[in-house]
Amino acid sequence: MSRRREVGGGSARSLLMTVLGEFVLPMDGPVWTAALVDALGLFGVEEKSARQALARIGAEGWLESERVGRRVRWRLTKPGRRLLAEGAERIYGFGSGGPSWDGRWLVLLVSIPESMRELRHRLRTRLAWAGFGSPTPGVWITPRPEAEAEAKLILAELALPGPVMSFVAGFGGLGREPEMVAAAWDIEELARRYAEFIAEFSRLSPRSADDVFRAQTRLVHEWRRFPFLDPQLPAELLPARWIGARATKLFNDRHARWRDGAQRRWAELGG
Repeated sequence: MSRRREVGGGSARSLLMTVLGEFVLPMDGPVWTAALVDALGLFGVEEKSARQALARIGAEGWLESERVGRRVRWRLTKPGRRLLAEGAERIYGFGSGGPSWDGRWLVLLVSIPESMRELRHRLRTRLAWAGFGSPTPGVWITPRPEAEAEAKLILAELALPGPVMSFVAGFGGLGREPEMVAAAWDIEELARRYAEFIAEFSRLSPRSADDVFRAQTRLVHEWRRFPFLDPQLPAELLPARWIGARATKLFNDRHARWRDGAQRRWAELGG
């Protein structure tokens, strides 16, 4: 992979979060600064940028540092472990499928003034992560009625200024359900992203220890975007032979194939 592809796929901070989730979280112990800096260095991230990323994540409360002589090591805080554990559960359980769909939709009516742009952005981000789509302003939908509990939590945490209403119902006789789905989620763009993922990792065959570590980290780094992009719609609402199923199979296969080698290289780095 080229340096542009390696580093351009995300900031040093984002890449560091991937390393923390994939290699540090399972350890349940501290990790030396040098190990994290050297790991990011394999992707062309300069030491200064790596240390700045560490400092930012620490300032955000996800890591805490401890000085041991002249060296510094880092440990995940309780919120940091919870954040990464929730992310890991979402990443590794993603694409595994769910129960058959009964045709019902959960509909949320949420109105936020245009002037409250920051709140609107936070609502959009949180609901999208929960699998909701918005076919028209102020309306959010999901084919998972059980997601109402998660929606209640999100809306309570955001303390919205106006009223919120929810409905559970089947699609009526006006309009077309596929058009509503297309308005709520960009399925074509999602399919294109899956195709890029398959094209990159299906032909990747790392040989050296460094290459395996890079391949595994990049695999997870790229895959962790999909739980946010893909609402995991029922098969009835997706194109035939949905490409997301192939991408999921590829991720699981490559992750299992490269895992041991990547973990050995991480241990050699001092992790």
